[in-house]
Amino acid sequence: MLRTARVSLRLTPAQRRRGFGLLASAGDVWACVLDMNRWRRQRGLYGIVDFQQLCRELHQAGSGTFGELNAQCAEGVLRRYSDAWFAAAKRRKNGDATARFPRRKRGLVPVRFRYGNFVIEGQRLRLSVARGYPPLWLRLDREVPYPADQVRSITLLNDGRRLFVDVTAEVPVATYEPGCEPAPDRVAGVDPGVIHPFAVAGPDGEGLVVSGRAIRAETHVHLKDTKYRRRKMAPRAPKPGQAGSRRWRKFRARQRKLEARHKRRVKQAQHEAAKTVVTWAAQRRIGTLMVGDPRGVLEVKAGRRHNRRVREWRVGYLLRCLKDKAEQAGIRVVLVDERGTSSTCPACDRRVPKPTGRVFTCMHCGFSGHRDLVGGANIARRGPGGPITTNTNEFPVVITHRRAGRHLPGTGPARRDPRRRPHHGTVDGAIGRPRPAPPPGGESLALRARINNMVNSPPMFVDAALSVEQP
Repeated sequence: MLRTARVSLRLTPAQRRRGFGLLASAGDVWACVLDMNRWRRQRGLYGIVDFQQLCRELHQAGSGTFGELNAQCAEGVLRRYSDAWFAAAKRRKNGDATARFPRRKRGLVPVRFRYGNFVIEGQRLRLSVARGYPPLWLRLDREVPYPADQVRSITLLNDGRRLFVDVTAEVPVATYEPGCEPAPDRVAGVDPGVIHPFAVAGPDGEGLVVSGRAIRAETHVHLKDTKYRRRKMAPRAPKPGQAGSRRWRKFRARQRKLEARHKRRVKQAQHEAAKTVVTWAAQRRIGTLMVGDPRGVLEVKAGRRHNRRVREWRVGYLLRCLKDKAEQAGIRVVLVDERGTSSTCPACDRRVPKPTGRVFTCMHCGFSGHRDLVGGANIARRGPGGPITTNTNEFPVVITHRRAGRHLPGTGPARRDPRRRPHHGTVDGAIGRPRPAPPPGGESLALRARINNMVNSPPMFVDAALSVEQP
């Protein structure tokens, strides 16, 4: 199976300039295809969308047409355009009127280097460019996590104003010792959520709850900072048709950089949550994960606050992370409809009002348990296209709690995000002025203040104060 890992780069100004030049050349290839097809449509001709015909047009243009971009990388851009066009045509043929053909130009397009056009030597990467130009050597921030003989392609791309490479490798499925491999008949239900990315109800009365409060805190702080910067720069925003000032362009560049950093942090936390679930399932020989698919509620209008909360959830990427890691571990993932699983009692199979808190309580039989684990237990008993079946697994009694996103700011011992500005008493909702740290001696702050006030007093008064305050 194919796996992809993103590795950052340490570049000199010249290497960075050449790297962005390759992305811009790929954007030129994309723009040329759009302009050519637009010109043909204006003259009543059919557009060229077949990959082989696009390659003929490319080779007729000659080498060196698109700067340092070699022919193989340019063909990769044409393949991407052709696949996008035929995918949109298939969707429209099936009745999806919202499908759109690729008609928007892009300034920077990722460049993929196939096997044979790159060389990996430790933390150095050599990329082949067009004939007549020296090869591009890049320094990786860390070593590639896959063996060199398993790497199949390298993709150069940008995130904000930084360059990265996506390393795609063909990784074999994990092997286990006899008697330790996952059993297909051992089923666990997975309930994805916002506060808890994954709540797993497994067999033998065991469960797993992965907390995502650090991810939610990161999202809230990022949104607050974004609103603050926009309010500060709103008076300096250019009017329609005007070019922005240098300060405005710097603000936009800073905004893109922080947005890219926020997305990377959230994605890494989601990968950690998925890895925790797969590791926990593999240790218990769970061979099938029944995962609830909540994407049906994404189109439901429930107010601007809830809509933003659901949009920042990124549940599609979360499910892809879980499926990708489960396939490598030899665990099967089945998506099922999760409608009604959080409002059905796993003991008596009766519907109850969905609880507003974290505790599920049945008014019929008196059952009580974790709300997300109740959903996971009901998902484990549901088939891909049918209702909840007979309960064969016990409700989790031994619950393992894990936390995702320990790399996020504010998850350390201080539990305070360094991006949060110091509060003052005049700010709405502030907790007051920050209290000073205790003195190294260990005595009380009141005693230290009294001693500081009596510095100019005779020594006998200071000794008297110490004798009164200290035990």
